[in-house]
Amino acid sequence: MIKSLGILVLSLFIHGICIAQDTSDITKMLEAEIKLAEKNKTEYITATFKTTRLVNGHSLENTAKHVLDVKISHRFGTIIGATGGAYNIFGLDNATMRLGFDYGITNTLMIGIGRSTDYKTFDGFFKWKILRQSKGKISMPVTLSYVPTISYETLNPSDSVLLLDLKRYPSHRLNYSNQLIIGRKFSDGLSLQLMPTIVHRNFPHDDGPHDIYALGLGGRQKLGKRTSFNVEYYYQLQSNRVPGSHDALSIGFDIETGGHVFQLHMTNSQGMTETKFVPGSLNSWGKGEILFGFNISRVFNVGKKH
Repeated sequence: MIKSLGILVLSLFIHGICIAQDTSDITKMLEAEIKLAEKNKTEYITATFKTTRLVNGHSLENTAKHVLDVKISHRFGTIIGATGGAYNIFGLDNATMRLGFDYGITNTLMIGIGRSTDYKTFDGFFKWKILRQSKGKISMPVTLSYVPTISYETLNPSDSVLLLDLKRYPSHRLNYSNQLIIGRKFSDGLSLQLMPTIVHRNFPHDDGPHDIYALGLGGRQKLGKRTSFNVEYYYQLQSNRVPGSHDALSIGFDIETGGHVFQLHMTNSQGMTETKFVPGSLNSWGKGEILFGFNISRVFNVGKKH
């Protein structure tokens, strides 16, 4: 009896070992299959920035396919200085505004138009995401976008002292820019991008060159689930810079609230298109000639949901 019981216990023990070994083998097989599937899958990095604008300039983000992004941007006068002080409510009396509409044709191609009160300028652009940061089967360390912009000034020459004595042809009102955006999301909180930019102005108002070459640097540090700190700087190459101008420098905060993104910032540039802020500004951070501004972004889905 005791012998039979011992044999039974031993059989159960051996059977348990075999089951455990089989389970372990199955687990290893599943893990290997999961790793293989992940290796053959491409995962694209998303949410590098909160919206398609960093401050004044573009971020590497695009509006999604069939999404319309309505943007309202304001830049007030300098907090102190000629357009600031208590008399002008620290710049609030001297506001410029841009209304823009951006639309995603595909997830990698978007178009946009806008109108600014600065020189009554209309602008248009497209943004093509050539490369997308990814990992997995296709590993790409950076995102690369191309953004060409065209702007047309409609201000009547008699309304500006700068233009009063100048004969204005339609071609004089056109300005262009070409920009590459090279960016990377280094972690969940930190994203950086470089923006080499060329601006061509058919008729400069500031005695500067027709062609401006600049290198932009921008970054975002996430502060919370819905907030981030942004910085944007455009350095004009010395050989082609506008005389007396200061490079455009901006800092700000993004606040996301559902379908809206609010961007609050301080900058020394009142222009809101590349052909205006890349050539720099007469305002200097060192002299306290700083402007308060904001962007409001609201997105709408105007196509079929996929």
